[in-house]
Amino acid sequence: MKPLDAERPIPQMDEEQLPIPEHKLHGWKHFAGLYASEHVAATEFVIGATFVALGAGIWDILIGLLIGNTLASLSFWLITTPIAVETRLSLFTYLHRIAGDSMSRLYNGANIIIFSAISAAMITVSATAVRALFDIPPQVYPYPTDIAFIGVAIAVGVIVVLVAVFGFNALTEFAGICAPWLMVMFTAGGMVLIPALAESITGFTTLSSFSDFIQIAEATVFTGINAEGEPGIGIWEVIGFAWAANTFAHFGLIDTTLLRYARKKIYGLTTMTGMMFGHYVAWISAGLMGAATAAITKSSILVLDPGDVAWYALGASGFVIVIVAGWTTANSNLYRAGLAAQAVFPEISRTKVTLLVGLGVVGASCFPFVYRSMLPLLTYAGLVLVPIGGIVFAEHYLFPRIGLTRFWARYKGVPHNIPALATWAIALAFGITLNIINIIPFYYLFLPTWFVSIIAYILLAKRYGAAERYPEGEAMDKAFYERVDAFHAEQAAKDAHGHEPVVDTSALGRAIKAIWIVIGLVVPMVLAWRVLFHSPDLYSYYVNRELFYDIAIWCTLIYFAFAYWDLKRGKALQKAAERDAVPAAAPAE
Repeated sequence: MKPLDAERPIPQMDEEQLPIPEHKLHGWKHFAGLYASEHVAATEFVIGATFVALGAGIWDILIGLLIGNTLASLSFWLITTPIAVETRLSLFTYLHRIAGDSMSRLYNGANIIIFSAISAAMITVSATAVRALFDIPPQVYPYPTDIAFIGVAIAVGVIVVLVAVFGFNALTEFAGICAPWLMVMFTAGGMVLIPALAESITGFTTLSSFSDFIQIAEATVFTGINAEGEPGIGIWEVIGFAWAANTFAHFGLIDTTLLRYARKKIYGLTTMTGMMFGHYVAWISAGLMGAATAAITKSSILVLDPGDVAWYALGASGFVIVIVAGWTTANSNLYRAGLAAQAVFPEISRTKVTLLVGLGVVGASCFPFVYRSMLPLLTYAGLVLVPIGGIVFAEHYLFPRIGLTRFWARYKGVPHNIPALATWAIALAFGITLNIINIIPFYYLFLPTWFVSIIAYILLAKRYGAAERYPEGEAMDKAFYERVDAFHAEQAAKDAHGHEPVVDTSALGRAIKAIWIVIGLVVPMVLAWRVLFHSPDLYSYYVNRELFYDIAIWCTLIYFAFAYWDLKRGKALQKAAERDAVPAAAPAE
């Protein structure tokens, strides 16, 4: 077996099989925006309310989420980003080079299930907002109790599937402009409902200090008592969940797919935009919104759905935030599930296989228990995928340091990487056993499971051939990468004048940008500030809140219209610059 496609012409190879070339790398701003948009999503409504239902205390939340999300960002920086930058390959490609076809197929099968479940949950979240528009009763049971809700979920799901199949690129661009608006609206929602909580505790609608906020949040939201009236989770559980929520992305290395485009390893810290806003501010704000909505509607937070919470916090804009956040998250995850399914069934086109996976996703989205199980779903998804990260980490980092050979299975020509398959089975059995005997909180299961996978793989791989040397295979790989470097150099020379970012400095361009920033972002924040700090009594609060509701929806519509216009103008200018650059490069040839 040849170590790589040693004799195949590089231009004929799929780009996914090759490292990302230098001229296609991105700066830190790209990743800061990317993580901000991806991690401020509809799931935050669910997770924020879950912390309230689990009975986390206010200081457990404030300190625990800070520590846990810091650990998550450090994991992205110290584990995921170095592998991504050094290989410039996605995990799917790198795993195939390490472990071969059998392991890759099993891994992709697991990804189909996990990403399909997340996509289904987000479709259900969007359906909760549409449900409210048609006055369909809330779905408080794990199964649907109203045929109309099933119809809504199917309708929303069909749109998601069609976009994932045919219009994903356009949606990705649209999702990118959602991030600033989502940040503002999540923050504003908490600000708008805090006075109502304050009045129920202190009799006043205003806060005079941070200690007032702590007192109110401790008495009404993060009380330390769970929904059953018993002591809730503590700081260690909060830290563990915040760290584990994205384990499949950092310890499990899924996000090498994104971070392989980073110019420098330090850009792994840009994940802080997602962790500290989406997984800190947005979770806390969503908890405040959920508790306030439960108090206003005199119902349990356990039966509230995101549509109800968003409506009471943001008015009509709340429907938009739930639909948009759920829709964009569902599409990206369904797209990932489709790619994983195509890897398992390469004879079927991505379009067809995504449609088939989408049918299952639409069916699952009719059942509310899927989105209500987001917290354990994310945690157990990490447990399943983390051993793969341990295998790759061991082969990439540790093998060269302990005298073992990278890509030994490929060099040796074995049809199945038995050590990798056995390691995954051993690590999963170990993690499941720990969960059954309940030695540690299940949020932390990923950590010992990761270490076990590293140790098991090193021991097994050494026995099966990793301790041997394969000079012929290594030489062929070296020659292959030299040809790749030469091919990328040719590409860079041709594209040298076409990838400089173009800034729209025209008067119209500046005006468009100013409109979506000021009207779409600043005005709603000012109105929310007015509700929180300039409502001396209930009457003033209701007046200010209604003013926020009435104006925020128009600000929302203006924001998306002008932000999308700005995006399209920027793309048109970039394409024009690339076309103009081609003749300029000709004389140098």
